[in-house]
Amino acid sequence: MDHLWTRCNNCRRILYKQDIIDNQLVCPACNFHFRLSAKERLDMLFDKGKYKLIDQDIAPKDPLQFVDSKKYSKRLEENRKKTSFPDAALNAKGKMGGLDVIIVALDFNFMGGSMGSVVGEKITRAAELALKEALPLIIVSCSGGARMQEGVFSLMQLMKTSSAIARLDEAGLPYISLLVDPTTGGVTASFAMLGDINIAEPNALIGFAGPRVIEQTIKEKLPKGFQRSEFLLQHGMLDDVVGRKNLRSYLVRALRLFLNRPE
Repeated sequence: MDHLWTRCNNCRRILYKQDIIDNQLVCPACNFHFRLSAKERLDMLFDKGKYKLIDQDIAPKDPLQFVDSKKYSKRLEENRKKTSFPDAALNAKGKMGGLDVIIVALDFNFMGGSMGSVVGEKITRAAELALKEALPLIIVSCSGGARMQEGVFSLMQLMKTSSAIARLDEAGLPYISLLVDPTTGGVTASFAMLGDINIAEPNALIGFAGPRVIEQTIKEKLPKGFQRSEFLLQHGMLDDVVGRKNLRSYLVRALRLFLNRPE
């Protein structure tokens, strides 16, 4: 019967799993937001959970023949089996609040949602499709940053994705960036912070380098809540912090404002 219960990562209470599921994977006791997979995120955002996955025909290679504790090619194989998807990004097209929209969701279950050449390509393709069809774009970032196993190939994605987002801006098409726990490294340093509005879920870790690295560098203790979404909102790095229960309706309302499509 153990599989029916779990412990909250925040308040450490023992909780009935179904209660958390019924609450959109939010702890009913302390409001801790459990991490969602990319598929769960898309199911939650699109009308009636209906959408079409696109750009599923590309998968990462191992251009550097990279080896750390194991071969990169082996890691890719293991993560494909674990998630049933070719890489960390899922591109989808469907409707939100009756409005056509393209959503990209990053999955932390696939190598920490890290951005390699394929993730960068999929985000770029999503932006290009949004430009071609004059549709709004939403990107849900959940990532440890650039994928070190691809070296400079991963770092090139910062410029590539940012350039694609800039073309949307020039065309006057809305791009909403949703940052969830965690959003760090090269993802934060590129497309994740370039939204027309940047919003986050409560208590999400958001930053470039991790708090421990920063403390070791500056030799000072960081303030409480540093790099959490509420701290970033207070200091002007985010436009809003939105709980998961209100997230979908918030995004629909924002899209209608951007598109001048009142109900």
